[in-house]
Amino acid sequence: MSTTPESELNLEELFLPSWAKDSTANKYAKHSGDDRPSRDDRRGGGGGARPPRRDFGSQRPGEQRGSPSNRGPGANRPGLARGGDRPQHGGGERFRRDEPQREWRAPEPLPDIMVTLLPDEKGVESLARQIKMTGRAYPLFEIAKLVLQKPERQQVKFDVIKKPDGQIAQPLFLCALDDSLWLSEDEAVAHVLGKHFATFYQADRTPTDPPKGTYTFVGQCGMSGTILGPPNYHDYQNQLRKLHADRFSRMQFEEFKSRVKIVKDEAIVKKWIEDQSFKTEFVCLNVADAPRLQNREEVEKHFRETHLANIVKPVESHTMTGLASRQLRCPPLQRVLREAWEEQRRFPIKLATVLSQLFAHHGLQFFKVNKTITHVSVARPNFLDLETTPVSDAVKKIVEFINANPKCSRRKLIESLAPSVALPDGQKNDQPSAEQTAIIGDLHWLIHQGHVIEFADGLLETAKKPLPRPEQKPKVRKENLPGSKGAVPNASVEDIEPKIAEMEARPIVPSEASPVEKVEVEKNISAEPTLQETVEVPAEK
Repeated sequence: MSTTPESELNLEELFLPSWAKDSTANKYAKHSGDDRPSRDDRRGGGGGARPPRRDFGSQRPGEQRGSPSNRGPGANRPGLARGGDRPQHGGGERFRRDEPQREWRAPEPLPDIMVTLLPDEKGVESLARQIKMTGRAYPLFEIAKLVLQKPERQQVKFDVIKKPDGQIAQPLFLCALDDSLWLSEDEAVAHVLGKHFATFYQADRTPTDPPKGTYTFVGQCGMSGTILGPPNYHDYQNQLRKLHADRFSRMQFEEFKSRVKIVKDEAIVKKWIEDQSFKTEFVCLNVADAPRLQNREEVEKHFRETHLANIVKPVESHTMTGLASRQLRCPPLQRVLREAWEEQRRFPIKLATVLSQLFAHHGLQFFKVNKTITHVSVARPNFLDLETTPVSDAVKKIVEFINANPKCSRRKLIESLAPSVALPDGQKNDQPSAEQTAIIGDLHWLIHQGHVIEFADGLLETAKKPLPRPEQKPKVRKENLPGSKGAVPNASVEDIEPKIAEMEARPIVPSEASPVEKVEVEKNISAEPTLQETVEVPAEK
């Protein structure tokens, strides 16, 4: 059994075929090969005599078994089983009449919280180390799916969403005692007083007078088992509403009230009387001059005034481990996390983007295979031209063998170029020879230079020769294109270029002038002095 922690991925084991991932233990060690059940066992007879066949009554000639005439009274009633009064699964009343039927409710909308799944940094560092050591190319999205399989390999980041005016759409509150997140301050306070109550307060029970009167029955919650007391007791309604607010607030009060049952058990009634014979007070801990509080309402008020600012704090962003995120006690946050996880499991583009950034920080390279699947490796494919690049004969043999044998593996390459020498006693020689070591070194150099690619399944492939870039055509002005104003019909680029040069050399003349005026303007333009004639350049000293 592997001792590698779940946060550290072992790519060599995770990318193995399914038949190679099974454990070496024999699953059929206890299988004797002759433990099939006998015919009587399969029928349920247990080896005894065959049970008599049930008699469904006499059958008239020409009448089929199970016809309406043989089904007995009530056979034609809808929703009833044959020859009985029990309703079938497909019809009849499926619910008991005395049970209240629940109304269908639409699912609550998700809170405006952004959840981002991130890979564990230590796990990414371990992955980068393995990729550098092995030199193999692994598909990036498959690594992202492997990260999503285990919460130990993830980190979850919760961020608030701000409105255009800068206000927070849904606040987040962090409990400093256990790093739990909540959507409201009241939920966080209820969580602290429910789970960490003994950290701040201690209950002290003192005897008091028992309730007066004779009680023969009490009300008890059918879901939690909490004894509420007799319905005619003065504190019964307060206990009922308090239990609903504390533990079953998501349920309608009338539905919760219908789950309360009346119990006439003497032991339960006696237990309630004993509980009422004591008075519970709460002593404040870690506070100077600790007061004694009479009920939970005073406890909550004291906690808000004394400890709330140090225990519960509003945050805009918080990152926790994957295991801690699976233990969130806030149901809306659980739903948001589940939605984000389902989205990434379908297409992990966000997680793959984060992985690519972290891998690039560790010096790894990326490339696409067949322009579709992105792989991460120690080097990008780099074509090795054997005709122009001087390399050794051993390197040339490796490249030529891989080109001549598609789907070639490392083992096949080594065994073909440098076969192993068998020992005299017929045992296999596990130690590589000098020739095999040289081939392994040359292959390692080719892989880290990008000339050879070794994929996750162990197949070797050489880098392909890049395609020549297409020649760029010269740009043609829009007014000289065919179909535009002033364009020469059916003219090629060679026909248009002389005309473009002639138009650029022609001086700009106003179109309103007459031909005679155009000639005068051209003469004046040609007679204007140039910059070299008007400016006198002093001679060098």
